[in-house]
Amino acid sequence: MTTTAPLPIPFFPPDLFEDDRDLLLDVVHEVATDPAQRFILGERTARLEELLRADLGVADVIACGSGTTALTLILRAMGITAGDEVIVPAFGCAPLANTVLGVGATPVFADIDPHTLVIDPDAAEALITARTKALTPAHMFSVMADMPRLRALATRYGLRLIEDSAVAQGAVLDGRPAGTWGDAGLFSFVQVKSFGGPGEGGVVVTDDPELARAVRMLRNHGQDGVHRFRHHLIGMNSRFDEILAAFQLRRHPGLARRLARRAEIAAHYTERFTPLADHGITPPPPGTNGRCYYVYSLLAEHRDQLRKHLAIHGIDSHVYYPSPLPHQPAFASAVPDGGHWPNAERAARQCLSIPVYPHLTDTQVERIAAAVLSFADAPAPVG
Repeated sequence: MTTTAPLPIPFFPPDLFEDDRDLLLDVVHEVATDPAQRFILGERTARLEELLRADLGVADVIACGSGTTALTLILRAMGITAGDEVIVPAFGCAPLANTVLGVGATPVFADIDPHTLVIDPDAAEALITARTKALTPAHMFSVMADMPRLRALATRYGLRLIEDSAVAQGAVLDGRPAGTWGDAGLFSFVQVKSFGGPGEGGVVVTDDPELARAVRMLRNHGQDGVHRFRHHLIGMNSRFDEILAAFQLRRHPGLARRLARRAEIAAHYTERFTPLADHGITPPPPGTNGRCYYVYSLLAEHRDQLRKHLAIHGIDSHVYYPSPLPHQPAFASAVPDGGHWPNAERAARQCLSIPVYPHLTDTQVERIAAAVLSFADAPAPVG
């Protein structure tokens, strides 16, 4: 009798929009046949901004070309430039430090909390100097940074607080949504995000009317939206796509359901993995009901061996991130001699993310959990 091996489980589904293929085709047709023939910054973009304003309870949401350019727009609108310093986490995605360097300022890398893997407020405070202009925490994986403490720090030292919520749409801390704690926040709509769409896109979130006005002009070559070809600022092209806006408007009602399924999968993993601490495998720390599981990340002392073990069982996994940002060649000019970020360095050695997307069946979820457990039960790997 021949036994068929189970199908591999990819880290992201091969067809991210499998449930929305007809919707995608429909919105392309809708925008393409609209008599207005407005493909950027049209009425759909305005409606999406209004929807997100209501969702988040903020004064303004400005749609732009990507989460990365959202960061650039915020920094430029705040006037952060050469000679200024911006404190960023030492572990995470490169665009945060890239954009700081891109406006001529210097990223200053703060170590992370060893349990939550997000910026450590004590480490950030120790780095504040007369040149520091902003704190820029980033929410990671399923954990929000300690925004109450960071907000208090920003107030105490007179700093701007920029909240990188690119992966945290739907997350809540103390009843307050991610993206709304700082002077400005942002989200990303790139396709693999929880509220991803067919292309690039992002938004800036703020209650500051002057900052919002500057961001709106900067995203469209410095124009104010009233007088065409009158440029008030040195701007850039970071305009939002009407097809993406139409898609996000139609898909938005299902966001809560998709986030709930991610949370359900994560809860199953955590229940199964919590006893594994003695085996060198640690699930994300306990948190509130307001968490958003963009990915589910473990810390594993034998991370690379665990990843190989999962691959043998047909389960794909990802490493976020294999190197702390201060170790990246691109940021060498911003790194002090003898700099050491022990918690970020440990996370880079041990962090492993496993599939958590809503398309997973209960059978697949348990298969992933069982594979991790079988690795923990095996003799300790050598090396």
